[in-house]
Amino acid sequence: MADQAEYSPEERAELLRIARGSIGAALGAEPFEVGEISEHLSEPRGAFTTLHNQGELRGCVGYIFPVRPLYRTVADTAASAALHDSRFPPVTADELPQLTIEISVLSLTQPIASEDIEIGRHGLLITYGSRRGLLLPQVPVEHGWDATTFLEQTCHKAGLPEDAWQHGATIEGFTAEIFSE
Repeated sequence: MADQAEYSPEERAELLRIARGSIGAALGAEPFEVGEISEHLSEPRGAFTTLHNQGELRGCVGYIFPVRPLYRTVADTAASAALHDSRFPPVTADELPQLTIEISVLSLTQPIASEDIEIGRHGLLITYGSRRGLLLPQVPVEHGWDATTFLEQTCHKAGLPEDAWQHGATIEGFTAEIFSE
């Protein structure tokens, strides 16, 4: 699981531009065209787009697995975070200027032992049967959780008992390159 920045400041700025433009277009506020995209940003990657309005979470949607080119993943998840995160009402065009956009580009998931989880470095994906829960690396830091609480909360997000990670659930870790406006 790599720690070094994979994306240049220019690539990060381009992904943030795509996210904001996609939200604006989805809200009907402004037309948006992606334009020419580098080969690097066209590589399939999993990513999440998180929206905040004045520091408060306003939406977060993503793809765990690399099913689409990164720039398309960012465009899709940004619009979905604004309009389709079931925890929140849809973002309005009036809110768009106040939104802060954060993008988390994910590494591939791989099995991880509970004792190897590093808070602030690893995100978690816990699976048991058809249930799956994911929390990004920044979540336990924001909440001041230790590794056990992080595991329990990821199980909770999956709709599993909080100790499912100790009773047969699959634990996978990943890292994320996280950047925002």
